Amino acid sequence: MKPVPRNTSSSRSEGRLLSLILGVAVLVTLAPVVRLFYEGITAGGAVNLTFIAEVLGKSSTHTALRHSLTTAALGTVVSVVIGSVFAFLVALTDLRNKAALVFCLMIPMMIPPQITALSWTQIMGPSSVFLKTLGLAPPLGAPQPLYSAGGIIFLLGIQHTSIIFLTLRAGLRAVPQDVVEAARISGARGMRVWWQIVLPLTLPSLAAGIAITFVTALGNFGIPAMLGIPAGYTTLPTLIYQRLAGMGTSVLSEVAVLAIVIGLVAIFGILLQRFFQRRQRVHLVGPSGQTLSIPLGGARLPVEIALWTVILAILVLPMVGLLATSLVPAYGVPLRLDTLSLEGWNEALFRQPATRRAFVNSFLLSTGAAALLIAISLPLAWLMERHQTRFARVFDSLLDLPYALPGVVLAIAMILLLINLPFTDRTLYGTIWIIFLAYLARFFAVMFRPVQSSLKQLDPAMDEAAQSVGASLRRRLTDIILPLTAPAAAAGAILVFLTAFNELTVSALLWSSGTETLGVVIFNLDDSGETVMASAVAMSIVAVVIALMGVIQITSRHLPKGVVPWQS
Repeated sequence: MKPVPRNTSSSRSEGRLLSLILGVAVLVTLAPVVRLFYEGITAGGAVNLTFIAEVLGKSSTHTALRHSLTTAALGTVVSVVIGSVFAFLVALTDLRNKAALVFCLMIPMMIPPQITALSWTQIMGPSSVFLKTLGLAPPLGAPQPLYSAGGIIFLLGIQHTSIIFLTLRAGLRAVPQDVVEAARISGARGMRVWWQIVLPLTLPSLAAGIAITFVTALGNFGIPAMLGIPAGYTTLPTLIYQRLAGMGTSVLSEVAVLAIVIGLVAIFGILLQRFFQRRQRVHLVGPSGQTLSIPLGGARLPVEIALWTVILAILVLPMVGLLATSLVPAYGVPLRLDTLSLEGWNEALFRQPATRRAFVNSFLLSTGAAALLIAISLPLAWLMERHQTRFARVFDSLLDLPYALPGVVLAIAMILLLINLPFTDRTLYGTIWIIFLAYLARFFAVMFRPVQSSLKQLDPAMDEAAQSVGASLRRRLTDIILPLTAPAAAAGAILVFLTAFNELTVSALLWSSGTETLGVVIFNLDDSGETVMASAVAMSIVAVVIALMGVIQITSRHLPKGVVPWQS
């Protein structure tokens, strides 16, 4: 059967539309990054190596860089230890209730880091409502152990465990039963099979996970801010925040240099991740056969108890501590029937105007970003699949950069780009629009990748058949492409909403009075000592996150494979 010739007029229309949407996407996602690097190199004018050397030579820069690298590296080690154990057991053994176990393991990744830090501080230290209720609180005056480098490392490790789990599990699923059986027939037994067969085949996946985990931990703002600032322990993200919050836009050139330092380390990590991902795909030749499955036998129940105990420790206990703190009249009061109070919830959610504004702002920003990204990503992904131009391929390779870069880096980039709009005397700095545009840049890849993955699984013959009978570009988009990719687009929209609704790292540098987001409100409430109200707001956000994750989990069977990151 001869292929249906493509209509020349339609191809030109598609090409023009691709150029238009791709241009908009480049302006939204890549222009801020280019502006940041330009500012850091030129320091507002010509190339100024003296200024760059001066900023990099400050002792505060050295200390913050050392702290950032130390906490990110050791936090990654914690993530590897926990995430790899879960990945090996979930992917390769006959554990029961795997879906529930994986769902619970994903929750810490979806909960904002500032809530993670806040919840853990509620189950440790002399003022812990949870410990006071149990009669286990240390004496007043005892230090909060989490206000330290060790506390930051520990929580960074827990926050990013899911990244190691997901990447390593994907590699483990590619290990076929046939290879292991062949090794056993050849005389390999026990740990020799593990060491010489399974581990080498999964090393690229593990290395890719380590690279992206390190980059993510390096740019984490919420945990180092909540735990490090009270202890005087500064990382690069918190140093940038303190410099910009204390000095304003007069230090933009200086913080741009600091942001570039983080950005360069992040880019190096991204390149390492892609290198190892490419290595992962060339291990085996031919079909992979049946997936490796190891029966646990009598050890299954003890292993399941151990894994669920870890889930209890890293997820349930901190949330119980957070809930307990939100239900007392004042921080440090034990939770009893006579002290049970909803005043913190009432005050935080219904009386505080900043909280009400934050809920409205976060809802509008997250839903608006999700809706607009659907409108851009769906036709763009389809057109890029049909017209694989060199410009489109370059954009596709760079699209993940704004999401992979630390949030403070993107925030500085948006300030530099939008503080003075071209050809006008207007500015978007200090308005809600700069946060909205930053969210579009930050979460573009979160929406685009599921839609792109779904489109790659569609048969192009349907679109070609519609085109052969004269269906217009708009008709094909609305009647064929949109219905077939709607489940993936909906899943991407929920993921964008989840991550944007409680985001802090970007908005911490972009908010002003009246444009607060929920992440900013929690950070400010805790910073001002209103821990009970901060806990109430945090618990309401946790409820929203878990509910929306539950919706994705329930509907995942109707979604294309690969759309939901934690699904098989």
